[in-house]
Amino acid sequence: MGVIEWLFNAKIEFAGGQFLLWREVVGNVFGLLSALGGMRRKVWAWPIGIIGNLLLLTVFLGSVFGTPNPVDLLGQAGRQVMFIVTSIYGWWRWHSARTGGGTAVEPRWAGWGTRALLVVVLVGGTAALTPLFRALGSYEPVWADAWIFMGSLLATFGMAKGWVEFWLIWVAVDVVGVPLLFSAGYYASGLMYVFYGLFTLTGFFVWWRVRTREDRAVTVETAHLDPTVGRRRRP
Repeated sequence: MGVIEWLFNAKIEFAGGQFLLWREVVGNVFGLLSALGGMRRKVWAWPIGIIGNLLLLTVFLGSVFGTPNPVDLLGQAGRQVMFIVTSIYGWWRWHSARTGGGTAVEPRWAGWGTRALLVVVLVGGTAALTPLFRALGSYEPVWADAWIFMGSLLATFGMAKGWVEFWLIWVAVDVVGVPLLFSAGYYASGLMYVFYGLFTLTGFFVWWRVRTREDRAVTVETAHLDPTVGRRRRP
């Protein structure tokens, strides 16, 4: 019980009255480990992420859990709950699809139709949630909080499905999330979002190379089984 009490109250203090909550720092470290596991396509990425989500949920509901920073970011808090629910689905899906080599999913492109749908849902969902979050008292600008929530939902679902594009959705979340978190005083999360932005771009190119390598392997195998594949027809 002493450890839990310490975790809820512990903070890193700086000059000028600024501080960082250890819960926020530890929660973001677990999130980073989950992202690393996701890039490597490991099943353990999901339960590690859930632990971080639980910690950050208590951080972003500052007035509910008695956080020294009493700012409520309902979009940030709500997305932690969404992360937990979606992560259970992703955990099950990756565990079911896990191969003998230890990787749990084969990266694939979502396709243009799915990409267009993702954009529509992201923009439309943000517009729909903004007045709701404002009525509930979320931090301004509320549309940014709603954007982060919707983007996080779509990115987590895309990761569970194995879509390469899910990394780019995270980039869109980070671009909006960094200034929002800094303005709300959540400096640890803001700094982590800066790092996440670079990390998610790396993850995108890693999955892109994996997908390209798989496509080439299929082409070579097909050509081996059918020697006519890839030959230039004579005039």
